[in-house]
Amino acid sequence: MTRGRDGPPAVRVYTVCDESKYLIVRNVPALGCGEELAKLFGSYGDIEECKPMDAEGCEPFTDVYWIKFSQVSHARFAKRKLDESVFFGNRLQISYAPEFESLSDTQDKLEGRRREVLARIRHKMLSFQDYFPSSSMNRTVQLVRDKLEEIQSSSEHTSGPALKKSRTDNRRRI
Repeated sequence: MTRGRDGPPAVRVYTVCDESKYLIVRNVPALGCGEELAKLFGSYGDIEECKPMDAEGCEPFTDVYWIKFSQVSHARFAKRKLDESVFFGNRLQISYAPEFESLSDTQDKLEGRRREVLARIRHKMLSFQDYFPSSSMNRTVQLVRDKLEEIQSSSEHTSGPALKKSRTDNRRRI
């Protein structure tokens, strides 16, 4: 992340299409520490593959690694936790690599995201159902909800602030 002069770090927003279960890790010291890197990333989820990339350009005395996680959520978690972290004296630079995804990978990723969103919507709908095992507590919750809805609906129908006193004559204040 880049910083302005003494400013907060820039923020990057990722969409579903930007995220991937494939990560590219740059600035890894060229000390033959691929196994240690795989162990570090493996602590954030199951890794299917971890191998050095020869075709990728890098700084002198550093390597670039390609890591494939079993799930997008594991890669997301690892990137969030390890990006800009120090590994053997070098600050790691981690980026998503959606260009390595196959068509089926992309379809699975989008389908998984759709299921996550639907689960959140269903959870919201379930929040209107009973919370407690006892019926008296559920009646109390329903009573409070009804009162809140009544208050909200009555405040929507009032036009303008009700706190001012209405004037009895047409004189203007100076």
